[in-house]
Amino acid sequence: MEAFVHQLLSGLATGGIYASVALSLVMIYQATHLVNFAQGEMAMFSTYVAWTLIEMGFPYWSAFFLVLAISFAAGVLLERVVIRPAAGKSDLVVVVVFIGLLLIFNSLAGWMWTHTLKTFPSPFDGLPGSKYLTSHEIGAAIITLTELALLYVFFRHTSLGLAMRAAAYNPESSRLLGVRVDLMLALGWGFAAAIGAVAGMMIAHVVYLDPNMMMGILLYGFAGALLGGIDNPVGAVIGGFIVGVMENILGAYVIGTDLKLTVALVVIVAVLTVRPSGLFGKSIVTRV
Repeated sequence: MEAFVHQLLSGLATGGIYASVALSLVMIYQATHLVNFAQGEMAMFSTYVAWTLIEMGFPYWSAFFLVLAISFAAGVLLERVVIRPAAGKSDLVVVVVFIGLLLIFNSLAGWMWTHTLKTFPSPFDGLPGSKYLTSHEIGAAIITLTELALLYVFFRHTSLGLAMRAAAYNPESSRLLGVRVDLMLALGWGFAAAIGAVAGMMIAHVVYLDPNMMMGILLYGFAGALLGGIDNPVGAVIGGFIVGVMENILGAYVIGTDLKLTVALVVIVAVLTVRPSGLFGKSIVTRV
C-alpha cells in the first residue's frame, strides 16, 4: 500500500510539470489553432540558459527568475519575427515553421552545449523530504502549483489577462472593443515560453540536461492537453495531472518502466478517437 501511495503522489508531482507544458500548448493553440511542436525545445533551450547562468556563479533563484524574463521576451520576439509573418499563410506553412523551430533549437543546443548529459541542480536538495516524496518532488510541486494559481488569478481577475483571453477566443470582436489583439497574442507567446521554462528547469534535475530531454515531456504534456481539452486551460492542467498519475501507476504495476511513454501515445489515440474535444473541451457541432 505504501508503494502505491508513493507512486500516486510522485505521479501528481510529475503531473504538475506535464500540466505546465499542457497549459503552454493550450495558450498557443488558442491563438493559432495549431500545436506548437517546438514548445519542448524552447523549454529545453531556456533550461540550458539557466544552467549556464548557474555555472557562471548566479544563485539558483536569481538564474531562475532571470531565465523567466529572458524566455518571456524571447517568446514575444519569436511571435513578432517568425510566427506573425506566417500567420496569414496556410496551416501547413505554420506547422512547417513550428517543426523548423524545433530542429533549430535542438541543433543550436547541441552545437552550443554538446550532447553530453549534464546534471542540473535542485534548490531543494538538503531540505527535508517525506516518506513518499523527495525534497525536489515536493519543491517542484509547490513551484508548479504556485505558478498555476498565479496564472489563474491573472487570467481571471486582471484586465490584461481578460484581454488576452478575449483576443485568443474571438480576435475580431476584441478588435472592435479596442483590444490590441496583435500585442495580446505576442504576450501569450511570452507567457507560454516562460511557463515552458519553469517545466524545463523543474524536470531537468530528474532526467538530466540534454538537447533531447523535453521530447518525451512534450508528448506527455500534449496528451494531458488533449485529455483535458486542447481549448480549455483548466482542463489541460487537470489532464496533465491525470497523465502523470497514469504514467506512474501503469508503469509500476502494469506495463513496466520501459513502456511508460506508450501511456501518452495511447491517451492521444484514445482521446482523438473517442472524444476529440477532451474531458472538459467544447464539442462544436455544425449544421449543414
